[in-house]
This record gives sequence, structure tokens and C-alpha cells, in this order.
Amino acid sequence: MGLLNRKKCAIGLDIGSSSIKLMELDHDAKAGAYRLVSFGIEPLPPEAIVDGAVMNAGAVVDAIRKLVDQHRVKTKEAVVSISGNSVIIKRINLPLMTMEELEESIQWEAEQYIPFDINDVNIDVQLLDDVGEDPGQMEVLLVAARKELVSEYQSLIHQAGLKPIVVDVDAFAVANMFEFNYGKVNESIALVNVGAGNVTIHIVRNGVSMFTRDIGMGGRQFTEEIQRTLNISYEDAEVMKVGDPEQDERAIVPEEIEQVLASVGESLATEIQRSLDFYLSTAADGGLARVYLSGGAARTPGLARAISRQTGLPCEVADPFQRVQIDEREFKEGFLDDIAPQAAVVVGLAMRRQADK
Repeated sequence: MGLLNRKKCAIGLDIGSSSIKLMELDHDAKAGAYRLVSFGIEPLPPEAIVDGAVMNAGAVVDAIRKLVDQHRVKTKEAVVSISGNSVIIKRINLPLMTMEELEESIQWEAEQYIPFDINDVNIDVQLLDDVGEDPGQMEVLLVAARKELVSEYQSLIHQAGLKPIVVDVDAFAVANMFEFNYGKVNESIALVNVGAGNVTIHIVRNGVSMFTRDIGMGGRQFTEEIQRTLNISYEDAEVMKVGDPEQDERAIVPEEIEQVLASVGESLATEIQRSLDFYLSTAADGGLARVYLSGGAARTPGLARAISRQTGLPCEVADPFQRVQIDEREFKEGFLDDIAPQAAVVVGLAMRRQADK
């Protein structure tokens, strides 16, 4: 699903609040395989993007250009995604109609479900595979995003010398990544992507989107709490959060850091549990089977355990490269293993070029 129609092959471009990731995949349609061609990540200065809004367009554009130049990307067409409060995703029931009739009436039908002026949003809709109990009704997935946000991301990509051909949604990108690597799972699972400033929760069953929600917190909370507790700079706090093998371990206060990570992790896990409880209170599918974690903060010490303890579900970090063919000679040893959780969205975006033909 995309808010702009796609054309040919493209690069995946994940514009996050702390960094930008670029990925190019080669697709073997006959074998159903993907090969990693290029992948890069470029950090953004603090406050460049806040709550999905671009505050420093110049820094974002420069980062995209730098990645394109470094990786000698020849493809100019790009797939990008958005998330946050400016994106609405809902499963809705409508009277049975043809796709042509749906496309003609969706503006009117969507108006009652969207808290924005209908003229201020881009709308996409997808028929769901599930058959409803009422034969006169059909269930569709409605996606709406504020035109202002879509235009802003389009503009960034144009300024960087690229052409946006799809504007997707983070939740769907992660689902694309998961389905390729793990297959369609015939039970409800929660895909939880923990970015720097936003957590995206997406419940999927057998490849069908059941529920999505964004939470306005993320990995940045860990760093800011370390910064506040130890009275150090944000940069030093970030190093302490992720660890620095070159740093003298005697300079670290592991007990304090461990306590901070545990406290923030429990708060984050509680918010995730509340969202899952909300879904379960209205769902009729027999519950959730497992949580798959991704995003830059996915490997924060103790986070997966905290989520598992709060939800009562097994929780593991997803591997977006599990079935992607990789020539280890082309990438620095250990780089992909270290960076893998951050690649969940961009892998899904890079795969979009071959999807939905």
C-alpha cells in the first residue's frame, strides 16, 4: 500500500528522527530472492526531525545526498515512509461494492473516520482478505496521511536529487520485511518497531493488518534519562547507552546506567502492553502469540525481557536480513549484525519496488 503510485525499481529511504538509512536490493523474481546491493546509515543532528516534522531540511537533504554519493547510487527513484499522528490507519466495514465504486465513494466514506479535513489528506484503501460475517458487508483497510507531511517528504527527496515514487507507512514497511523473512504466520503477532522518537505497533495475522498504533516515545528516552541522571552531554549519554569498546570501562557507572535502562524499559513496555490490551479487548482472534522487536532501540539491554514480562508473550528481536543474500566481502565485518534492528523499515521499503506490480 502506498499513498503515491509506484513505477519502476527504487531505493529504500528511511528518514528517521535520529538518522537516515538508504538501501538498494537486487531482486531475482524467479527465485523469489533479494540480494543486498548497498546499505548506508547517516546520523542526523539533534532536533532535525521532531515528532515526524522536519525542523532542519538542509541537514536531512545533505544526509541523503551524502549517502547517495558514498554508495554511488545510480537509481534516482526512491520509496520513503511516514508515521506518527499525521497518519491514520483503520479497518472499516462498508457495504459490499466493486473496487471502482469504492474508489469513487471512499472520500465520503472516509470522512467519518478521519479527524482531519478530508481535503487535507491523501487517502489509500485496500480490500482485506478476511470475509466478514455479514455477506452484504466488506472489510477494507483505510489509510490517510496529511498532505502537508507527504509533500514535505517529497520535497526533501526532490531537493536531494531523487524522485519519490511511493510514500509508504512505517508499519507496512516492517510488515513487508517480516513476511519475506518469516513468511505469513497463521496467528496474530505484534511487530513493535522502537525508533528514536516513536514506537510503531502493528498486529498482523496471516499477512493481514489487524491493528496499528504509534506511541510518542522511543530510544531517545533512554539517552535523555542517562543524560539527566549522570549530568552529561547527550552524545556521551548515547555512547553509554549503546556502549563504546574503545572507552575505558573504569569511566562508566554500569549500576546507574543499568537502573536507568531498566526504569525506562519498564515504562516503554507498559505503554506497549496498554496498546496490546486495547487491541485484545476488541479482537476476536484468540489472542497474540509473540512479539517481534525492531528499531534502533530494540537491543537496549533488558528491553525485550521487560516487554515479555509485561505482556506475558515471547519477545525476540527480528532479523531483517534473515533471508536476504549478502556478500560478506562487500560489507565491514560485524556491521550488518550490529545495525540489523535499525534496518527493519528500510528493508521493507527497498522491497516495495518489486511488490504490487
